[in-house]
Amino acid sequence: MKVLKRNQLIILIVSLMLITAGYLNFTTNQENVVTSTIADRSDSAIGDAEFVSTVPHEENKTTENAIVENNENMIENNDVQENLIETNASQDIKNNEEDYYFITSKLDRNTMYSETLETYQEMYNNTNATAEQKQEALTKINKINNTKNAIMIAENLILAKGFENVVIFANEGSISVVIKAEELKQEEVAQIQNIVSRELNVNAEIIHISNK
Repeated sequence: MKVLKRNQLIILIVSLMLITAGYLNFTTNQENVVTSTIADRSDSAIGDAEFVSTVPHEENKTTENAIVENNENMIENNDVQENLIETNASQDIKNNEEDYYFITSKLDRNTMYSETLETYQEMYNNTNATAEQKQEALTKINKINNTKNAIMIAENLILAKGFENVVIFANEGSISVVIKAEELKQEEVAQIQNIVSRELNVNAEIIHISNK
């Protein structure tokens, strides 16, 4: 009986040792599996991180460069447009100033003729005026009207030659002609002189032509 019990005890101890060894082996394998899984996940995460941080970074850099280039082109185009606008505005101002000169000059000239005609008309209608005074007033009235008509015809003929604008001032012993032009050629001056001389019935020597 004692031998049997001893054998049973030995078997029990061996069994416990086998169970313990198996448990330790199982635990070690589980730890290895967990470590391997963590390592795989870490490698995968690192790979993903490299992919995310590298490729989009290059794409973002390209996009930023394109945006900067577009902005520079827009700024350059805006500068060109602003320069064109300033140039056109300056040209418009210059043209308006020149046109203003011709418009106001003609208005002042016509106003002067109207006031002078009114004065001579009042003199002619004055019941206290002598016959000589009335005749003188009538002569002045006819002369002014003839000069006005001659100036109008001469200006229209000059414009028909292709000039943009012109104004003629007729004074006693002097005729001034101002042409809107950058410059006047000698043949153009001769044409203008012939027109004014013929229509206003004056000598060419008293005609003064200039450009503006």
